[in-house]
Amino acid sequence: MCYCVESCVQKHIQAQVPVMLKPGYVVSHVNLEGCGDGPLGLTASNPAFRVELDGTIQTVFVTMVPKDGLFFWITVQDRKDHRWNVDVSLSSTGQVPNNAVLKRSKRRWSPPPFGIMENGKGPFPKEMDRIASDTSVNYSLYYEIKGPGVTLPPVGLFSVVPNTGMLKVHGPVDREQYPQIVFTAYAYNTLTHAQTDEPLPITVLIEDENDNAPQFSGPMDFTVQEQSPMSTVIGKVTATDKDEPDTIRTKIKYTLKGSTDLFRIDPYSGVMSAATNTLDRETQEKYFVVVEIRDMGGAPDGLSNTGTATVSLTDINDNPPIFSQSMIKGNVPENKADVLVARIGVNDKDLKNTPNWKAVYEITKGNESGNFMIKTDPVTNEGLLYVIKPLDYEKEQTVKLEVMARNEAPLVGSSLNWQKVPVEITVEDVDEGPEFSAPILQLKVKENVPNGTIIGTYTATDPETKSSKDIIYYKLNDPGSWINVMSNTGELKTAMTIDRESPLVSNNMYNITVKAVDKSQKSGTGTVMILIEDVNDNIPVVNGSGLFMCNKGAKQALLINATDLDQKPYSDPFSFELVKPNDGKWRLRDQKATSVMLEPTGDLPNDIYKVPILVKDLQGFGKEQTLSVRLCECTSGGVCAASKLSTALGVWGILAMLLGLLLLLLLCLLCILVCSTKGDKLPMADDDSPGGMLLKSNLEAPGDEVKDVLILLPTSGADVMDSSKEGGYIDHSFGQKHTFGEGMYHNNMQGFLTNTLSSGQYSTGMYGNSFKKHSAMSTMDGLQENRKMLSKKLVYFREEADTRFADDILRPYGFEGVGSPAGSVGCCSILGEDESLDFLDSLGPKFKTLADVCTTKSQRGGK
Repeated sequence: MCYCVESCVQKHIQAQVPVMLKPGYVVSHVNLEGCGDGPLGLTASNPAFRVELDGTIQTVFVTMVPKDGLFFWITVQDRKDHRWNVDVSLSSTGQVPNNAVLKRSKRRWSPPPFGIMENGKGPFPKEMDRIASDTSVNYSLYYEIKGPGVTLPPVGLFSVVPNTGMLKVHGPVDREQYPQIVFTAYAYNTLTHAQTDEPLPITVLIEDENDNAPQFSGPMDFTVQEQSPMSTVIGKVTATDKDEPDTIRTKIKYTLKGSTDLFRIDPYSGVMSAATNTLDRETQEKYFVVVEIRDMGGAPDGLSNTGTATVSLTDINDNPPIFSQSMIKGNVPENKADVLVARIGVNDKDLKNTPNWKAVYEITKGNESGNFMIKTDPVTNEGLLYVIKPLDYEKEQTVKLEVMARNEAPLVGSSLNWQKVPVEITVEDVDEGPEFSAPILQLKVKENVPNGTIIGTYTATDPETKSSKDIIYYKLNDPGSWINVMSNTGELKTAMTIDRESPLVSNNMYNITVKAVDKSQKSGTGTVMILIEDVNDNIPVVNGSGLFMCNKGAKQALLINATDLDQKPYSDPFSFELVKPNDGKWRLRDQKATSVMLEPTGDLPNDIYKVPILVKDLQGFGKEQTLSVRLCECTSGGVCAASKLSTALGVWGILAMLLGLLLLLLLCLLCILVCSTKGDKLPMADDDSPGGMLLKSNLEAPGDEVKDVLILLPTSGADVMDSSKEGGYIDHSFGQKHTFGEGMYHNNMQGFLTNTLSSGQYSTGMYGNSFKKHSAMSTMDGLQENRKMLSKKLVYFREEADTRFADDILRPYGFEGVGSPAGSVGCCSILGEDESLDFLDSLGPKFKTLADVCTTKSQRGGK
């Protein structure tokens, strides 16, 4: 082989080229025909040129060809790393391209690039080649080198013998780290140490050797659907090699080391595909395939690596669910609903909890009446068969069904079909209660039929005996107690008046529930729906409340609406008619089915008017009704304005209101005293005031005179304490103590009433010490003020005696002892008209309250 390759490659190549070579210019061709089947490595020593695998020599960058020619060599390397050199000589034709620029360059020393093998073996240092300058003919020279590999990393790799120019390498170098090293050589005159020539770049090419095994660089996990067709692409295995690209040392071959009957791989692209169409996930879900990668095109002496590719099969629905039993049996009692009858199990080899595995059940036969329902248990994937409508043993003792199981996903890749299984359900006999002839009985009846009217019969039978004997009927539900159920016969009779317009009736229907019980105490229920037919038992009614009309002369009108609870033809359209005799102030117009417009015939003053009107239904059934219509001035909002009562009442109206208020006050006080049966005894201490003396009395109840009448004393006998002083005062009119702010005020209702009634006009005095002049108050304000005072008094008198102040209560007293100027308290009730009460002026303030109670109205000069 070595002899053949060495003999097939020519030793020399000569070519004439232009002075300037552009990049990509084809210089010549290395003839590799007859050199065997194995790939060869071709490398140019001059970096300005490259050699393709087919032997074509091309220019890499712009290169000038000297007049004396350009020389380099090409290294040929076979699989066994044997090498031969082909010398290449390029001579210039003297022609320059039109776009080239001719330059005259100084002749220089120009040694060719040097090449060394990476990872070279020792001993070191080794001589590489010699450099020499053209000026060495005229001068004695010495040489120096600087740059990468010398003074820069990798430092100390190269050196030069100064006097001879011999280059040496001092150790191995890795091409993958330094593909080439370019350093600079300098030539100096030995005597003057001056440079005799320009610095020369020296290129050292590191020639590659196969010292790196290929490595996997891509994912090694692949998926493919089960039962995929043959040659289905599964994935691509990728690998890289650090050696020189595009050479035999980086040409990788892929090989499977196992499972070759199921998978295959392209040797140079690494694409893996299925070698069969029988991949079955249910047989094996994952495959682990060993892949070998080897450089040198797979040559035995190439470097290699192995890795494991994982091929996972994805599931398809190629297995239908298979029933675990060939026959399903179950039992269910009759008349039972929502009962689980049977659990139907299946087996499915497809991937669990996927649509390929989840079962869907269907009853294909025997469920025409809809008694059964089947659904899937999401955990166990079983079919759950339920009875949703009760079965009747007397009608059917055995029910036969057929159930089919399928998957959520369609069935593919299988010759099988969806499976079916027979199901047999046995109905168990149960002693049943009576059954009504119909679950719901509908009857018709007119409203207001007489009590005791038979409207129908509702009976039941025993399912076993088909007889109604010994069955008792009861009424379970009757909202209005309108119907009686005869216990032995099931007859339905009216018990009360049936009213269609009752709120118990909905859409003219009234329902009752009936229960039937046999002798074994089994029962059944039924519903009776009574359709109530209407009769004309209601008249049209006019809505006559809150009617008002804004006074706009004869142009205003009022809409009158009427309603009738009956249905047609016993209701609208209504007829409206003003009842005679009519004073001619009103008339009707624009009559509708249920309404009419009422308007005055002329201008009317503001007032409340009574308008009689006759409204009849379609059957002429109706009666006269009186409307109360208020004619008033309206506000901008369309409602009646408030009346000004204070200006309309006048003096006599005000006096009448005040008199009524006074009578109401006296009535309240009288009721309080009459209702009081016992008063607490109040010890009263004498004060410094001159006058009479009060004695303790054992009388528990008020005297007859006090019960009969309660008259107030004039204000002249009332003591008023200065409100500027601290403390309080006694209200002798009502026996109440008041505090207002920091001072006191006197609630002198009697004085206000006396002055008002006597003078016939508003007084300028103080009322209740509220600091308001009566002349400045309207009638309504005065009434409201009086009402407030009365409310306070009444609330006070409703309180228990223990919670009041002792000296603010009217107390009953008995005999007062001997020596009192007034004599007995009871004498107050028999004093004559002409008898004087001047002696009361000398009594103390505590006795005056009692005197106020005992004095009659005539003695006070009341009118």
